[in-house]
Amino acid sequence: MSRRCEVCGKGQVSGNNVSHSNRHTRRKWNANIQTVKVTENGTTRRVKMCTRCIRSGRKVSGAN
Repeated sequence: MSRRCEVCGKGQVSGNNVSHSNRHTRRKWNANIQTVKVTENGTTRRVKMCTRCIRSGRKVSGAN
């Protein structure tokens, strides 16, 4: 499953864990992606969307 928002394109970001002794190990941050129902042109379909887009109203509500 792709962890990418279909609206804004937000996805996984990588970086480092940094310990107290300053050792660096790779880690990743996943975007908070939810599957929501959206109405487009009178049809309802499922879209993977980040919670920021859902909250900001970029979602046109379909059935809950």
